[in-house]
Amino acid sequence: MNTTKKVLFYFPKSETEKPIVYQLVKDYNLMVNIFRAKVTPDEEGYLLLDLTGDSVDIDRAYQWIRSLGVQIREDVKGMRWDENRCTSCGACITQCPTAALHITDRRTMRVSFDTEKCIECMNCITLCPFGACFSQF
Repeated sequence: MNTTKKVLFYFPKSETEKPIVYQLVKDYNLMVNIFRAKVTPDEEGYLLLDLTGDSVDIDRAYQWIRSLGVQIREDVKGMRWDENRCTSCGACITQCPTAALHITDRRTMRVSFDTEKCIECMNCITLCPFGACFSQF
C-alpha cells in the first residue's frame, strides 16, 4: 500500500553532488515530488519533497540516505513565520490562498499562522514588509 511522506533533507557539504533523487526513484521505487530545493556543490543543501511509495521502500530509502549523513525531518515546512516580527499589518493575508495567515480576533486584528494550512506558495514572503514571513532556505 502506497503512502506519502513530506520530508526535508539537509545535506552536508560533502553530499551535495550525489544523485540522491535518481537513486530514490531507481533503487527504492519511490515517486518524488520536489517542492523546493537549494543544493549547490560548495554549500550545504536543503530539499523539501514528498516521497510516495511502499512504506517498506521508504524506510529502506531513509536508511540509505541517513548512511550518507543526510538529515531527514518529516512533516516540516520550509516556510516560517516569526510572530515577534509580525506587526499584524495584514499585507500577507489577502494573498494567502489557504488562509494559513489569518486574523484570529477581529477586535485586536492580530495575525496568526496555521502551519497545517500552509502550502508554501511563498506569496507572503514578498509581501511582508517586516520580514516576519521567510523561508528556512
